[in-house]
Amino acid sequence: MPWLDAEKIAAAVLAATLGGFVAGQAWAQVDEPIRPIPLDVRLDARKVALGDRLFHDKRLSGDDTIACASCHSLDRGGVDGRVSAIGIGGAVGPINVPTVLNSGYNFRQFWDGRAGSLEEQAAGPVHNPKEMGSNWPQVIEKLGRDKALVAAFEESYRDGLQPRNIQDAIAVFERSLTTPNARFDKYLRGDKTALRSDELQGWQLFKSYGCVACHQGVNVGGNMFQVFGVMGDYFAGRGQPTAADMGRYNVTHNEADRHMFKVPSLRNVALTAPYFHDGSARTLEDAVDTMFRYQLGRPASQQDKALIVKFLHTLTGELRGRSLEPRIQP
Repeated sequence: MPWLDAEKIAAAVLAATLGGFVAGQAWAQVDEPIRPIPLDVRLDARKVALGDRLFHDKRLSGDDTIACASCHSLDRGGVDGRVSAIGIGGAVGPINVPTVLNSGYNFRQFWDGRAGSLEEQAAGPVHNPKEMGSNWPQVIEKLGRDKALVAAFEESYRDGLQPRNIQDAIAVFERSLTTPNARFDKYLRGDKTALRSDELQGWQLFKSYGCVACHQGVNVGGNMFQVFGVMGDYFAGRGQPTAADMGRYNVTHNEADRHMFKVPSLRNVALTAPYFHDGSARTLEDAVDTMFRYQLGRPASQQDKALIVKFLHTLTGELRGRSLEPRIQP
C-alpha cells in the first residue's frame, strides 16, 4: 500500500531538497520532514518597497481597477477567499487563487506550474484577459507619467522603468512575504510548550497516515507535482469537468500530466479557504476528508481527522512581525 512508505518517501525528498541547510541553520527537531521558515530573509530593501507599491498599483490593469493585491490580500492569508478570482470587468477566473505568502519557497508557480519563477509569474496576470487585461506597453505608458515612481526605478535599476524590472521588483517583494514563527516552527526549534497535546497528536497522525509524503519541507508542500485523485477518480465524483481540471496537462500535453497539480503549501492553511484548485472544499475538515478519500485511499476516524485539523492550525505564522493566528484557537 502506498501510505506504508510515506515517511520514507518524505525523508528521501527532504534529503534531496535540504542540501546543506541543516549545517547552515540548525533547529532542534532535525529528524522531522518539515523545517521552520528562516527568521532572517535578506533582500534589497529598496526593491522590496518598490515591489510593494507595484503589488498594490491598479495601473497594472487595463482599466485601473485590479491590482495584484486585489486577489492576493495580505490581510486574508494572501488569497481572496473566493472559489475563483474576479478580474477586470467582473470576469470570473477559472481557478482558485493560491496564496502569495511564502510563494518564494515554491519550486514553480501557478497550480499547473507553468511559471518557473516569481519573475515569470508576475507577467502572467498582467496579460491575462480575465485578470488584469493589459500589456507591458500600456503599463509602461501609464507608470511613466509618475515621476516619483520612475525615480524609484532609476534608483534600483540601471535601465530604469522596464517590464523586466517591474517583474523583478514584484518578485522581490513577494519573496519578502514569509511567515515565520508559526507555533509549529517554534516547536521544531525546541520550544516544547509551543503545541498542545492534541496538536502534537495531530502532527504524529499527519506523519503516520502519510500526509508528509507530499506536504513537507520548509513550505509544507509547494515542492512537487501530484495527481489529484491517486486513489480514486475525484473528477468523476465531483462532476462538471472544466479545462482547469486538466492541470499540468494544459502546459505539457503529456497524458501522464492529466489532473496533475503543484502540491499546495499548507502554511497558513487555516486562513486560505476555500481549498483545492476548484475551491470545492469550504473548510479544512472538508479538505482533509477529500485527501483521505482520493489521495490516501484509506479510512480514518473522525477523531483522527479532527486532530490533524488541529495540527494544521499550528502552521499559521507571522507576517512582518504580526501574528496571523486568530486569538481564539480551535
